[in-house]
Amino acid sequence: MATLMDVAKRANVSKMTVSRVINHPDMVTNELKQLVYQAMQELDYHPNLIAKALVNNSTRIVKLCILEDIDTTEPYYMNLMVGIAKTLDLHQYSLQLVTRRNFDIGNCDGYIITGMRKEDLDWIKKLDKPVIMFGENRYGLDYVDTNNKAGTYRMAKLVLERGYEHLVYIGIDSKESFEYSREAGFIQQVQENQMIPELYRFENHSHLAEEFITKHWDEIESNTAFICASDRLAMGIERGIARCGGSIPDDYGVTGFDGVFLSQVASPKITTVKQSIIEMGSACGENLLDKINSKTSQGNLIFEPKISMGGTLRE
Repeated sequence: MATLMDVAKRANVSKMTVSRVINHPDMVTNELKQLVYQAMQELDYHPNLIAKALVNNSTRIVKLCILEDIDTTEPYYMNLMVGIAKTLDLHQYSLQLVTRRNFDIGNCDGYIITGMRKEDLDWIKKLDKPVIMFGENRYGLDYVDTNNKAGTYRMAKLVLERGYEHLVYIGIDSKESFEYSREAGFIQQVQENQMIPELYRFENHSHLAEEFITKHWDEIESNTAFICASDRLAMGIERGIARCGGSIPDDYGVTGFDGVFLSQVASPKITTVKQSIIEMGSACGENLLDKINSKTSQGNLIFEPKISMGGTLRE
């Protein structure tokens, strides 16, 4: 059976370097990691992480808890999991996906939680393991998210620059912090341009946005752009306008928020605020592991959004 010293000799590095690659890969260069991992593979060497975990009272497991329905038609959460899993794998941790119903089954070293509602706050704060939230919150919980307010602010600015005279915000009927921030970005932009904000809110289902357009079509002026809080709602607005015979982007503009999948399959493709979901997932994993090791708060990490152009705004 290969030993740590055998790996060190094969990789032509010190035993301490091999140990550091195994236990603290974040402290080692990618070149060194590649050398050691290749030697481990050639010698079929497997570090005894189970024994180490027992000594440290660790499970080497992180739970990702999704507190809302998972829609399998778009890879939003799949991208999040990929980002988290890649980071955890580098540190020899496993990722376990759980829902509200099976949250307490089995032990773990920490939690990444997304989809929190206000009523979840009490039990989350009582957790005895480190927690990182994926998604903005205003309750003092460490989180990773996009700059939601900046996303809609910049999008509304772009829409006005493209010559649309009337702006309508289609929001998600939710009391989550990210939605308040997205609304705030839109409101700030239109008020700076001395316009009166016009907002409507629905559950995050495309058919509700489509029904809104068809029901109110006679009241919607030409040269109107719809700033939507999600790509799902934007798809519904787009379908409703097409169904009523409207022309996108010449007479009506549509924008979304997320940029993960739905914006690309819509026809025409939706101009949207693109979130770096995989990168944010990786950041969630890094922050949680740092919190596990340091036992200190990691604060908030906010990613700046980018606008991904489609065909739903005119040139």
